[in-house]
Amino acid sequence: MSKENRINFSSKMAVVAAAAGSAVGLGNIWRFPYELGQYGGAAFLVLYILFVILLGIPIMLSEFAIGRSGQSDAVGSFRKIDPRGKWWLIGVMGVISAFLIMGFYSVVSGWTFEYIYQALTNQFAGKDSASLAAGFTEFSSHPYRPLLWAVLFMAISAGIVLLGVKEGIEKSTKFLMPLLFIIIIALGIRSVTLPGGIEGLTFLFHPDFSKINSSVILSAMGQAFFSLSLGMGCMITYGSYVNKKNKLTHTVAEVTVLDTLVAVLAAVAIFPAAFSLGVNPGQGPELVFITLPSVFAQLPGGQFWAVLFFILLSVAAMTSIISLLEVVVAYVTEEFKLKREPVTVAVTLAVLVFSVMSSLSFGVWKDVTIFGLTFFDLFDNATSKVLMPLGGLLISLFAGWVMPVETLRREISNAGELKLKLFNVYLFLIRYIAPLGILLVMLNF
Repeated sequence: MSKENRINFSSKMAVVAAAAGSAVGLGNIWRFPYELGQYGGAAFLVLYILFVILLGIPIMLSEFAIGRSGQSDAVGSFRKIDPRGKWWLIGVMGVISAFLIMGFYSVVSGWTFEYIYQALTNQFAGKDSASLAAGFTEFSSHPYRPLLWAVLFMAISAGIVLLGVKEGIEKSTKFLMPLLFIIIIALGIRSVTLPGGIEGLTFLFHPDFSKINSSVILSAMGQAFFSLSLGMGCMITYGSYVNKKNKLTHTVAEVTVLDTLVAVLAAVAIFPAAFSLGVNPGQGPELVFITLPSVFAQLPGGQFWAVLFFILLSVAAMTSIISLLEVVVAYVTEEFKLKREPVTVAVTLAVLVFSVMSSLSFGVWKDVTIFGLTFFDLFDNATSKVLMPLGGLLISLFAGWVMPVETLRREISNAGELKLKLFNVYLFLIRYIAPLGILLVMLNF
């Protein structure tokens, strides 16, 4: 696909919805709230926002600039900007990362469908945390039930990607993102109106800086980086679909604000309810599939709110899966000059092979390990602890030191139409601060 006939998102709203959909995922809704619960509430939030500004925004802006300048997939964009170098390997890493993430993320996404079903059939009623924990273990270790949901989830996502950038990705995210906000706001309103719910808000917005240490600082830094879907090719791929008239600085700022807002709203929806019913919101990953169902079981009209919550989770998961699938499909389609439809089907089927491996690692293959890790943990660790941070590090180095400064300035300023008062600050952050921050995160792992 050439620069002249490359499909673009139709509007600024479409760009923001798609990019925010990629950034907003399950991590915003379950990981962020429990990290807040563990690390001092608002104290962690302050650190998180600081690192979003210092790390997230510069790297996201760089990814968008690389994609729009290269006008190609995650690999082709690097190759077009620097034809003689080997920096295109960063794009290959992004494609591999996106593929591996789908291999385990599709399984967790499928769990959200199962829990929508359980909520609709009122299966949480009368169960305590121990019963819910046993039920989760029984379901996740089942040989085929989780896989059926994962297949359904990937089939829907593939159907959206099959329709293309405008008819599929753009239209779906313009519907799903507003739906996500409506649901999360409704849940938040219900939560804060519970007896004692104000204590949850006090904990959330009253910082306890005594809990801050080096580990908490690095956790906030890591959450800021991973929350924005950086280092996996999504923003480069979506950036290549951004019209030259769109203001990248505004788009990045809006996506970042929306992503952070969803995370904070998720905490507002969870903390007051947890405090009202005497539940510890810092219990870890099991918060979503074990603790919260027990909270919903105790709420008046809890079945309705449980259904809404797990629909929210599935929407967040789907907008992320769509972007990950598009990274791989765009790469294969453009690099090998193939048609989009068969490539989408082939990539989806390949992902499902990895989904089977990930899902079975909770059951019949739980003792099958590589480097001491199950398939699920291997794919998770390889991406979150190696490929994504390394990709982000190399992207910051490429944008800061390899990509011609004038090319970068021209892309971000829309060929000189926009005044860039903070361009030198951005350049300093992307050259020095972002690489150092990512190195610290990687060393912490």
